[in-house]
Amino acid sequence: MNQDDILLSQATTPDLLPAMKKAAAIVTNLGDLICHTAITARELKILCIVGTGNATEIFKYGDLVEVDAANGIIRKII
Repeated sequence: MNQDDILLSQATTPDLLPAMKKAAAIVTNLGDLICHTAITARELKILCIVGTGNATEIFKYGDLVEVDAANGIIRKII
């Protein structure tokens, strides 16, 4: 995980905190407004979209993506 990468995962747990601290945004398949990911992202002041259901199936390592957390949209940049 490099600084300002987007962390994409099924969910987060405390052992992912070092990666979360480097992330420009976090996107997870699971979660809701009070999940570990959402609370940690808020504390770290980084963008977060949780509960996508299938983001890890759509996006792959190395994809260049844009996260619009205000509207809950993740776009692959071609």
